[in-house]
Amino acid sequence: MARFTVPRDLYHGKGAIDALKTLKGKRAIVVVGGGSMKRFGFLDRVVANLKEAGMEVRLFEGVEPDPSVETVMKGAQAMREFEPDWIVSIGGGSPIDAAKAMWAFYEYPETTFEQLCIPFNFPTLRTKAKFCAIPSTSGTATEVTAFSVITDYKKGIKYPLADFNITPDVAIVDPDLAETMPKKLTAHTGMDAMTHAIEAYVSTLNCDYTDPLALHAIKMISLYLVPSYNEDMDARAKMHNAQCLAGMAFSNALLGIVHSMAHKTGAAYSGGHIVHGCANAMYLPKVIKYNSKNETAAKRYAEIADFIGLEPSVDALIEHINKMNKALDIPSCIKDYEGGIIDEKEFLEKLPEVAANAVSDACTGSNPRSITPKEMEKLLLCCFYDTEVDF
Repeated sequence: MARFTVPRDLYHGKGAIDALKTLKGKRAIVVVGGGSMKRFGFLDRVVANLKEAGMEVRLFEGVEPDPSVETVMKGAQAMREFEPDWIVSIGGGSPIDAAKAMWAFYEYPETTFEQLCIPFNFPTLRTKAKFCAIPSTSGTATEVTAFSVITDYKKGIKYPLADFNITPDVAIVDPDLAETMPKKLTAHTGMDAMTHAIEAYVSTLNCDYTDPLALHAIKMISLYLVPSYNEDMDARAKMHNAQCLAGMAFSNALLGIVHSMAHKTGAAYSGGHIVHGCANAMYLPKVIKYNSKNETAAKRYAEIADFIGLEPSVDALIEHINKMNKALDIPSCIKDYEGGIIDEKEFLEKLPEVAANAVSDACTGSNPRSITPKEMEKLLLCCFYDTEVDF
């Protein structure tokens, strides 16, 4: 038996943010990131809509990119003090992911972060509050997924938390918010969405319910991501929908080792973070080549290529991804990332540990081809130097 879970209600299209007026409750806490949602007036609209719905509203602001365990605990404490019956999060993947984890600690203060790191081990939520997510970026699709990524900075590791309990009750996919994205963010989040859809399609847990979502998302991203990057706002609205479809697919089919590698390399190096979407974009062609040694995966990659109008082959799909990355000014390897901020010596010293962590990541289990720590080391080396995957 398999399961397919998406939000109870999904409002989409321009002006969808006004659906907040229909929520029923007494108190709502709004979890938000830095300042962009405030600068562009969207935070004020959220607060006004919630007040029009008859709710008392409190803000929890300042969730950082790649949210920390400490931020999650502070937010949960604020929730315990305010006792909201709605948690509303607006912004990129970071504030929404953080709010999902806060939700668990709000309802179950005795729970430990280590317990939540075990896949599908969350306690039953909605004993105190429901959850509404409003994304401003077109990539993570956390507004429709059973996932949250939280960083333990003491260990330098990103942990993907997974449980259908944290799938939001309400998702509001309003393209007006996506128009505020700068170009680089548009590129990185867009390739995150592409990776979601491709990994979902070849996942060992793909099914008849996830395949159509994944394929249509891949086609839309192939058509609209580069124009969106070049500030075509009609294309950007299409991308906001495409990333959400990809999210519905991967939340139910799960992911693969592109994400395992991105999670475990993201915060591992002293030179700086490797932005999640950019990491996915760099690693995706290498992982497609690695996975293609699996006959079933190779067949499904060829099906993707055929569906988007390419020659039905693995190499055609890899070439397509590489061309998109080039058009989006995304580097081909870690060595070239941000002008070389990841030190080669540090990368090599940490390689065995990072590889072992990636193999143990929650996303590895649904990858179509198994991988050992030594093979992961070789694959990461290919991603660092942009060398051919031949094993």
